[in-house]
This record gives sequence, structure tokens and C-alpha cells, in this order.
Amino acid sequence: MKPFAKKSPKHPVTYGYARVSSAGQNIDRQLDALRSAGVEDGCIFTDRKSGKDFDRPGWTKLERRLRKGDTLVICSLDRLGRDYTQVLEEWRHITKEKEVSIRILDMPVLNTCGAYGLVMRFIVELILRVLAFVAECERKHIRERQREGIEAAKRRGVRFGRPSVTLPQQFDEWAEKVAAKKVRQSVAANECGMSPTTFRRYYTAWKNRRDTPDDRLPLPVSENPPQTPRQKV
Repeated sequence: MKPFAKKSPKHPVTYGYARVSSAGQNIDRQLDALRSAGVEDGCIFTDRKSGKDFDRPGWTKLERRLRKGDTLVICSLDRLGRDYTQVLEEWRHITKEKEVSIRILDMPVLNTCGAYGLVMRFIVELILRVLAFVAECERKHIRERQREGIEAAKRRGVRFGRPSVTLPQQFDEWAEKVAAKKVRQSVAANECGMSPTTFRRYYTAWKNRRDTPDDRLPLPVSENPPQTPRQKV
């Protein structure tokens, strides 16, 4: 029986991570920066998703791949995430538990590559805590400004939400015919100048209001108001 061959130790790998918040944003600048930093294309993971949390497919795959001694390169800290409280927790998980070095291209002071003594670790955590505090204050200010703006607009008479829709005058008549099974919904929709889908939605709400006379059951609001009745040729 042949003896088991010893597994050769895994060589450290340099990975890269890039993120944009939506599919319409360009990620090429980050990819170019990662390549210039020595990261190979096969080791770059990307996400096109908000940085509000770490529930991202690209990050999840990367985090599973990271091993002790590897290096993670990111263009800027906000590409890692927007919630700095969560960023701090993930940072600790990567650097302490996984023992992976992190390199932030636009903020070298946060780099954990090379000698990373106790003093440097303290400085990095202090910076991250300050960033988390500043980010949380900014979020609170944004929410407060939004609330004040909405209240001011309401005082000026601005109404929020979708505009109400006026149904065709003959809608009730044709809805009654549909309920009595005298005509099909497609015929009634055509007579009311509405698409079958829109008519069906309003008819369902109309029927619920008829069967349950309660003002709490309003008709639905459509983004596309019904058009004027089609003229018969």
C-alpha cells in the first residue's frame, strides 16, 4: 500500500474585491486599479449591489475562499461596505479570525500587510471606529433632513404618493354587466378604454367594495390612468 502523499502547503493568494451599488454603474475603474496592484483576473470578485450589508453573492464567495496568509485588496473602504459598524465587525473577522491581510489602495494607513504590531492594530481600529461614528451621524442627519423636508412640503400642500385616478363614467355600468355574466371582462375593458389587466384589477376592487361596503377598501391606484374609450370604427 502506497503511503499517503503529504499535501503541499497552500501558497498565499492575493484577492481583489470591487463593488458598485447598481448594474448601471461602471466598475472598470476599480478593476483596473486592482490589476495594477497585482491582482490576477481570476482572483477578483465583484458585486453590483448596495453596501448596506454583506449579504452579497460575490463577497460570500470571496469570504469562503480566503485562507490564513492571503491578502485582500480593495480600492477604497466604502467599497467594502457603507455601514461602518458592520465593516468593523467584518474587518475583525477577516484580519483576526481568518488572519488575512487587508490592503486599502486609497487609504494606506489602514493596510495590515507586513509588520502589524499591537500599536498599529490599535490605530486601525480607532480609525474604523471614528469612521463608523461619523457615518452613523451622517445617516441620522440625512433621515432628519428628509423628515423635515417632508413635513415642510406637507405644510405647503404637497401631496405624496401616486395621484388618484378617475375611472371612466361607464365603468360601473360595465362592471355590473361583468358581475351579471352578461359580457366578458375583455369586452368591458375595451368599452372602458382600459387594458384587460387594468380592468381586472379595478373590477376586483369594485366587486370587493360592492360585496363589503367599507370605505377602508379603496380602489387601487394605477401608474397608467385609463384612457378615453376607444372609438368604434
